[in-house]
Amino acid sequence: MKRFTFALLLIPCLAWAQQADPAKELETYKKAALSIDQAVASFYRLKKLPVPQVTDDATFLRRAFLVSVGRIPTAEEARAFLEINEPKKREELVAYLLNSKGYSSHMTNWAFDLLRLTDGRTGTSASNEPYRNWVRTAIDKNMPWNQFVNTLLSAEGDGWATDTAAVGYYTRDRGMPLDNIANSMRIFLGSRMECAQCHDDPFGKTERHNFYELAAFTNGQDTVNQKYMQPMWDEMREDRRAMGQDYNIAQILWDKVYGMSLSGSGNGRIGLPSDYQYRDAQPGEMVGAKTPFGKGVRMSEKKDEKEGRKQLAEWVTTKTGEQFASVIANRMWRRVMGKGFYEPVDEYIASKDTQSPELMAFLAQTMAGLNYDLRAFQHVLLLTKTFQFATNPNASTVETGDDFHGRKIERLSAEQIWDSLITLASGNPDKMPMRTLDDRIYLNGRPVLVGKKNMSQLSKEVLALKSEKEVRDYFAQFVSDIKSGGGGGKGDSMMMMNEVRTYNNDAQVRASELPSPAPRSHFLYLFGQSERDVVEAASREPNVGQVLSLMNGFVQRQLVNNPKAHLYKSLEGATTDEEKVRRIYVAILNRPPTKEEMGWMVDEMKTSGPSGIGNIVSALVMSSEFLFLQ
Repeated sequence: MKRFTFALLLIPCLAWAQQADPAKELETYKKAALSIDQAVASFYRLKKLPVPQVTDDATFLRRAFLVSVGRIPTAEEARAFLEINEPKKREELVAYLLNSKGYSSHMTNWAFDLLRLTDGRTGTSASNEPYRNWVRTAIDKNMPWNQFVNTLLSAEGDGWATDTAAVGYYTRDRGMPLDNIANSMRIFLGSRMECAQCHDDPFGKTERHNFYELAAFTNGQDTVNQKYMQPMWDEMREDRRAMGQDYNIAQILWDKVYGMSLSGSGNGRIGLPSDYQYRDAQPGEMVGAKTPFGKGVRMSEKKDEKEGRKQLAEWVTTKTGEQFASVIANRMWRRVMGKGFYEPVDEYIASKDTQSPELMAFLAQTMAGLNYDLRAFQHVLLLTKTFQFATNPNASTVETGDDFHGRKIERLSAEQIWDSLITLASGNPDKMPMRTLDDRIYLNGRPVLVGKKNMSQLSKEVLALKSEKEVRDYFAQFVSDIKSGGGGGKGDSMMMMNEVRTYNNDAQVRASELPSPAPRSHFLYLFGQSERDVVEAASREPNVGQVLSLMNGFVQRQLVNNPKAHLYKSLEGATTDEEKVRRIYVAILNRPPTKEEMGWMVDEMKTSGPSGIGNIVSALVMSSEFLFLQ
């Protein structure tokens, strides 16, 4: 039997090894990890809890893969790890995983859920394509979280331009600025203020007046120069049938250019709603922007100002004390450890009020000390003994959060199940090319002017128009170009000719590369992928449809009945039924079978003949052990 060496795992780590001083960075991470373990040990002594056992290699391997990169290891990766006797192999595995394409793919799913990011938008032909690409690129390049958030909250300009595509964070919620600011507070600061849109929060400290003072920072959002197209658009809408294709072409400019742009940097004041019901102000009264906690920031209610969103972004990321760092540290803690340090993760609890004040404060300080590098912070957590403790099937002894006493069993997300099945069917899915920005101009679902003009160039040209006449003239030429197939501009023709790579719903690629969210008929939707209407709305609840899908759908087509499935490659060279069973177990459950399991499976192979292996594959993939993370 061919043996694999752990060196196979180290190739993708070269990028990490080429950093300024990776050894020094690793020592920093290990020192922080030790501090976390010492604080957890103190918690055990305080609560009189026994120290859990460190989990075995097979459990650690599967856990580390699913947590870090969102899929199980390939048979080759599993064997490489399990068959080598190297004292630092867990440490090296963590470095391998966090510096692989799989890490950014898995983090992208997390970011999309958090930001409610979809490919399209309801009620308009506008899309989130450039915004999606901006988020994916930021994750792939490991943009620091404080920079990521600051850019989202302060963005302004052309929705298709690379440096301003983050405006999609606001234009995704066009017409719903109050919902947007409520979501911002929930996502980035763990402050639930949505109730205060309508009334003082009876369970919190937020009054309705406070909410509108906060909303004033982002008030005054508009599109860039859309007013110049408004008269022509109104005319065309009155007689859209007679306009025919011209109307559809105009809609490209209206929805996909103007509708995806953002102007108005935040004027810093807002009028109270007509149903305002409290004595501290009158309906319609103007209130100035004011932050509800942290270091105070305020703007005048007397006149419109500028850069309210920029001031909001600076306040969120630098002037809220430990809160900003604590919330994202807690989100990463839940991501790695399986349960939030405090729960819910979007309801901030000050360190002093948590089950371990010193540890929570240390986590927030570590996040800030690492300059909000989420990958580095997760590296620290993955190096802890706390992460390596054996699974604890019992509920946490702390009602509001983690008791750190072994990982709690949890069901895999839809994306983790899908990406793991893809791994079994096709091998390492991270070898597939990533989806790229699709900035082709679409008319009635088909690309036009390909190689001659793209949406980035079109948007830049249209948003630069400064009068109604210029818009009408440009539109007339645009229509002519589309109908004649012309339309070459001054843009970089080589850039426009670059290959656009997209995947349809049937592609066997990572969930992060597929259309988002998946249609209702897709495996991902059936297994609980969020529709992304609200923050983190994914479900991990089982249903009968999931069982039927596993029995009759992808598993049967691509694994059981597909002799070319990648997992069967691991059987090459195996000469006995026992060895075949062992390799199938390692490929699917990432561990060898027990003696009792070996007996059952060998009996199945002798009884069922050639179909025995397929039956074993089907049984293991549908097992609770495959669908749950320990």
